[in-house]
Amino acid sequence: MTYNSTTTLNRIRAANPCKDGWGKLLSHLGKTSADDEPLKLMTVLNSNGLDDALWVLSFAMPDNRLARHFQAWCADQVLHIFENERPYDDRVRDQIAMLRNDNARDEQRAAAQDAAREAAREAAHNAAREAAWAAAQTAAQDAAREAAWAAAQTAAQDAAQDAAQDAAHNAARAAAQTAAWAAQEKQLRKMIEAAQ
Repeated sequence: MTYNSTTTLNRIRAANPCKDGWGKLLSHLGKTSADDEPLKLMTVLNSNGLDDALWVLSFAMPDNRLARHFQAWCADQVLHIFENERPYDDRVRDQIAMLRNDNARDEQRAAAQDAAREAAREAAHNAAREAAWAAAQTAAQDAAREAAWAAAQTAAQDAAQDAAQDAAHNAARAAAQTAAWAAQEKQLRKMIEAAQ
């Protein structure tokens, strides 16, 4: 399958390239201004690298056929990831087929693209919901663990406080009893001494 893989500097210039990329391409070509000489996309790739070549492919080619087929190839490379994440969905495969169909009308391509976007949104929504559910479960487990730990700490503190209060109370009662006994003993002694 052959594609039109040439453009011109005038087409690139009309698409408003970034200043640095434009300057780099002109310098590579030994030119100072745009013209209508055919310029191979491979020359842009070799000169400026992949990012600029993809930009030219998207915005400065005379037709979108090469760009569409490249998009289809890229989508094929990651399709297995999409299909592993959700039940089989024809909408994405239909979009890929539509990208490759050079006889499709713009309305057909637009409809397939909208359907594929909706499928991607649904997949992202489902993934987000599943992630949120997993996070909520983890958070709930963590919260339960923290609540149990906090309750245990509170219970331990309460128990320690109760124990301390009980001990203080018991100590106070024991001290009071001891003091009372001592006072009683002292008084008894006093009374015995007086009676003699």
